Amino acid sequence: MTGCSREFVLAIETSCDETAVAICDADGSILVSRVASQIALHAPYGGVVPELASRNHSADLKPLVSATLKEAGLEWGDISIVAATSGPGLASSLLIGDTTAKAVAAALDCPFYSINHMEGHLLSPFIEDGCEIPPHTALIVSGGHTLLIEVHAVGKYTILGSTKDDAAGEAFDKVGKMLELPYPGGPQISRRAERGNPAAFDFPRSMLDSGDDEFSFSGLKTSVRYLIDKQPRPLGDGVLNDICASFQAAVVDVLVGKLRRAARRSGAACVAVSGGVSCNSNLRERCREFAEREGLVLRLATPDYSTDNAAMIAFAAAARRRAGVPRSPLNTDINPNLRLGETG
Repeated sequence: MTGCSREFVLAIETSCDETAVAICDADGSILVSRVASQIALHAPYGGVVPELASRNHSADLKPLVSATLKEAGLEWGDISIVAATSGPGLASSLLIGDTTAKAVAAALDCPFYSINHMEGHLLSPFIEDGCEIPPHTALIVSGGHTLLIEVHAVGKYTILGSTKDDAAGEAFDKVGKMLELPYPGGPQISRRAERGNPAAFDFPRSMLDSGDDEFSFSGLKTSVRYLIDKQPRPLGDGVLNDICASFQAAVVDVLVGKLRRAARRSGAACVAVSGGVSCNSNLRERCREFAEREGLVLRLATPDYSTDNAAMIAFAAAARRRAGVPRSPLNTDINPNLRLGETG
C-alpha cells in the first residue's frame, strides 16, 4: 500500500505487562490491534514483576510491530503518525515502547504523539464512533485507577474525583488473592459472582453517601478479610460464590451511584465507562439500567478495548491530531505518575 494518500497511526502500548501494537487511520478506525499477553508469565508470582515485564516487552515488541504491519497490509512508508504511552505505568515498561516509538518516528520523519494511558481508556468507548468526542461524564475503572471525569472536548478534562486508596480493579485482584483464586483475581471473582447471592453478606458501600466524587475501597477489602477469617476452612464453592457476589455488588453499587450523581449534577446527556473493570458484566448491566432510566446515552468500551491495548492509544493520537493538538517533542520523557490532563 506504499504511496497511498491516507494517513495511518502506528501506536505502541507497554505501560505494564501487556505488549500491544495497533494501527488506525486518521479517522480513528482501527485496522489492526494486537496484544502479546504476559499473564501466564506473572501468574506464579501473583502479580506483575517489573523486570520480567520489561524483558518480555523487549523480546516481543519488534516481531509484534512487524506482524501488525503485515496484517494491516502496510509498509513502513505508509505510516504517517507514531504514538506511544508515556505514562502512567511501570517506568521500565514505559521506556521500551516510548523509546521504540520515538526511534520509528525519527526514522520516518513523521509526527510523534506522547499519549497518557488514562486518556486512552477515557476515549476508548468512542472508538467505533470516530474521532468526534461529545461532552460527557466518564468513569474509568482499571487495575490502578478509579476516576470520575467531566469531558469537555479532546484534551480538555476536569477530574471530579478519584480513589483515596485502592482502585476498584486493585481491590478485585487483592480480594481474589485473599480467596486464593487464580491470578488475575478480578475476572475469577466476576465469574463466581454469577453463581452467588449478592445479598449473602452485607459489605460496606464506602463513601457512597460522602457527598463528593471520591472513592475508597480499602475498608471494603478489610471487611472481606475479616469475613474470610471467620469462615471454616476450606471455603466451599457456595461460600466462595456468595462472597464474590456480595463483594462485587458493593463495588458496583458505589461505582454506579457515584457516576449517576455526577451525571445528574453536570446535566450530561452522555456517560461513558472504560477500563479493565468495565468488562464486568454486572457493572455493564447496572450502567445500562440507570442510563435508560435517566434517558442518557451510554458508551461502554468493548471488552477488547477495555484492558490494556494499543488501539486506544492509536485512537487517542488520531483524536488529538483531528482536534489540532500539537505533536509531542521527541525529547518528551516518560512519567510513571502522569496524571490525566498532563503530557509526558
